[in-house]
Amino acid sequence: MQKPLIKLLPAALALALLSPAAFAQTAATVNGKAIPESMVTIVAENMAKQSGQPVTPQLKDQIKKELILREVVVQEAEKQGLQNQKDVQEEIQVGRQNILIRTLFQDYLKKHPITDAQVKAKYDQFAKSFGTTEYEAQHILVPTEKEADDIIAQLKKGAKFSEMAKKYSKDAASAVKGGDLGWSTPGNYVEPFAAALTKLKPGEYTTTPVQTQFGWHIIKLDKTRPAKPPTMDQLKPQIMQELQREAVQKYQQELLAQAKVTQ
Repeated sequence: MQKPLIKLLPAALALALLSPAAFAQTAATVNGKAIPESMVTIVAENMAKQSGQPVTPQLKDQIKKELILREVVVQEAEKQGLQNQKDVQEEIQVGRQNILIRTLFQDYLKKHPITDAQVKAKYDQFAKSFGTTEYEAQHILVPTEKEADDIIAQLKKGAKFSEMAKKYSKDAASAVKGGDLGWSTPGNYVEPFAAALTKLKPGEYTTTPVQTQFGWHIIKLDKTRPAKPPTMDQLKPQIMQELQREAVQKYQQELLAQAKVTQ
């Protein structure tokens, strides 16, 4: 099902405005102002990338109509002098900055592409931290140590862990499932929780409350199994995004360090 044009057009149009393509042919003219055919094409291609749909004559016709409508509305706004309002000028300036910033970073990444070696190093780092064992666990989270001690006392008397979790746990997402946290590696938990979890044997629970920034936990280990991290190919898109984010962030800090700033 095609996404509504109005939701995709602004982002696609912004990309079109960044393109160096020469606007030769005219798709339409609105009160003497031309709408280049190449803008229609670029917007259509960018929308196709975002939506995963092919560029069709129907899509280009829809875009042309939308660009005509936008031009009509913009011309009316300018006719009324709205572009001269202070807040509008400030928004236009922010928009201009956003376009230039995005263009600068895109250009930087083209000139400094992420290498396969960087991707592999990042993946190896992840795989190492992923661990060799996955744990299927349950927990009960309460605000105070005393409440946790009281629950442990009831568990020792034979109370069922899952029922206690449903009744007392403040972690709403897992409480409805009897405290079930599913399968995960220790690296996905905060350190006190992970340390306590890895010391348990299947079927055991912590007999001393475990404190984290979220409160006090009683943790029960159900099962363990060998961990199988996602492959590098599976994670490559996320790794690329992370490395690009880090590269841009470093570039920003370099620019800031070179700038003369007074406050």
